[in-house]
Amino acid sequence: MELVYTGKTKNVYAMDNGNYLLKFKDDVTGKDGVFDPGMNEVGLTIEGVGDVNLRMSIYFFEKINAAGIPTHFVSADLENTTMEVKPAKVFGHGLEVICRHKAVGSFYRRYGEYIEEGADLPAYVETTFKNDEKEDPLVTKDGLLVLGIMTDKQYEDLKVMTQQITQIVADDLLEKGLVLYDIKFEFGYDENGNVMLIDEIASGNMRVYKNGEYIEPLELSELFFA
Repeated sequence: MELVYTGKTKNVYAMDNGNYLLKFKDDVTGKDGVFDPGMNEVGLTIEGVGDVNLRMSIYFFEKINAAGIPTHFVSADLENTTMEVKPAKVFGHGLEVICRHKAVGSFYRRYGEYIEEGADLPAYVETTFKNDEKEDPLVTKDGLLVLGIMTDKQYEDLKVMTQQITQIVADDLLEKGLVLYDIKFEFGYDENGNVMLIDEIASGNMRVYKNGEYIEPLELSELFFA
């Protein structure tokens, strides 16, 4: 297989059948050794996190596919910590989509003068360009349309899908006594322009609390599968 992309938390290989293989790593994003899903750099390495992130991704991708929401998930190999996915084009040079149920993290850092930390948010969706040098700048729907990154329909589909998927994750976590504050996704589109969820759904991309206390990614995965 050919290595086509080296990412912060996984590598991507081209397969002979036209699909791609994601190899999960033990790295998570953050700064100064502290995990933060909103950061754009690897902050630390946690042994075993690649395996549990893959397990959680499998769990949620299967649920999301069953709900009729398009994803790139095909299959997974836990022994090799890999996931086979359908080909998808990314929006622009890569777009991250965050759905927020609580005002924390970078949202609160930006808007803290207008809202209390931890305040409820109505499944607030925001989009950022994947650009480490520019610290993943925010971009509005109008910006995405003007720049030719996506169509109006693609944006609306992406927003609805983001809120639907976030609710699936949040409801599942709540059954385990866990509260989802925010979560980060990536979306792409197929050859016909149809939007689909790509990348992963794992503890390293979400901020979760239990009894008001933040849960570290590896601990979250352990609680989730307990």
